[in-house]
Amino acid sequence: MVTTLAVFTRDLRVRDNPMLVAAAREAERVVPVFVLDAAMDRSGFAAGGRRRFLAESLTDLDRSLRELGGRLVLRAGEPVEQICRLADEVDAARVHIATDSSAHAHRREAALRSALSERRRELRGHDEVHAVVAPGRLRPAGRDHFAVFGAYHRRWSDVPWRRVLGPPERIRLPELDPGALPPVEPRAGTDGFPGGERAGLMRAERWLGQGVEHYDDQRDRLAADGTSRLSPYLHLGCLSALELATRAGAGDGAREFVRQLAWRDFFHQLLDARPDTAHRDYGRQVDDWRDDPEALEAWRTGHTGVPVVDAGMRQLLAEGWLPNRARMITASFLTRTLGIDWRAGAAHYLEHLVDGDLANNNLNWQWVAGTGTDRRPGRVLNPLRQAERYDPDGAYVRRHVPELADLAARDLRQPWRLPDPERRALKYPAPLPGLADTLR
Repeated sequence: MVTTLAVFTRDLRVRDNPMLVAAAREAERVVPVFVLDAAMDRSGFAAGGRRRFLAESLTDLDRSLRELGGRLVLRAGEPVEQICRLADEVDAARVHIATDSSAHAHRREAALRSALSERRRELRGHDEVHAVVAPGRLRPAGRDHFAVFGAYHRRWSDVPWRRVLGPPERIRLPELDPGALPPVEPRAGTDGFPGGERAGLMRAERWLGQGVEHYDDQRDRLAADGTSRLSPYLHLGCLSALELATRAGAGDGAREFVRQLAWRDFFHQLLDARPDTAHRDYGRQVDDWRDDPEALEAWRTGHTGVPVVDAGMRQLLAEGWLPNRARMITASFLTRTLGIDWRAGAAHYLEHLVDGDLANNNLNWQWVAGTGTDRRPGRVLNPLRQAERYDPDGAYVRRHVPELADLAARDLRQPWRLPDPERRALKYPAPLPGLADTLR
């Protein structure tokens, strides 16, 4: 009997998974496998809520595979070594894996291809698993990637998409030790992201049925949080970006939502072509970032003295989540107002965000900091004006900065302007040195 390996990485689903479908189509027996990579622990990518979300997603994937007749095989260690060992054990003729955009994924695929070739086994990479349009499929004349979103989006909107796939009809597993699923840690009371394909599909159904139609006029309203909250499921591939884009609809909200999926693809194709941009300036080089550990720590903990910024940073620590407008405000404040290196902010976000995605996180940070693809390096988001526009009654700040809950909206934005006795009674920090005069 012909046997294949279906290696799961960031595609933890059975619906619309070209990697799994191809592995099941060509062989009588399929070994669906996930390798718990110790390097992810060392790098911090498995920190906080992401570890719990991953464990729940693997448990859910195992359940789905069991319903198809198989189950998920777990191994722990160095991925290339573990995959090759398993391929030898079951005599797999071919190994299937979804390609990915990061430098780590590129190195893993190259090493795996070489190691399997030495064993006279084949690796087949699938590039239409993570994105609506695969990285590298769209290229401007003379370049290997698009650097301007507008031009990319026009091409992205015109290119035909592949069809959405159903799950395989059946998975037949050879006899082997499946290994143990990682334990699922208790979920914190504020953690609103149960992991797995089922949870993602339920959230997507609610979003596509009710939320998406208001997305264009609600997504920036901080207190409403009118975003989909689907990004953690997209990050680990519990949901298919292509299926979401296909099912979104044609209203104004749906079009804007699909445009955000195009932004996601844009950053993934950029990282795929330039993996070093995860940590190096893509465009404008900045060498004069301020070294200010105290200001950085105040930003991290939500004690800068600027309420809308502190609200965002406290929400991040409490929930592992931020709506996009809050991400932009807090990122602009760190880089443009405090002058601190975007890499420090990106690392903090990746440490705490349940949806911490290297391409979306780090390249969005570069966009805000003016070192990325943005053609307007002078753009600064004034947090006072942002609060006035996107949290006009102060509901978002009151929710996350309870010290200020009793203030009127005008005072809530600039509590340092209150009379001294009232200000001291708040037990809320004064703005970092120099900020009160800067923020007008």
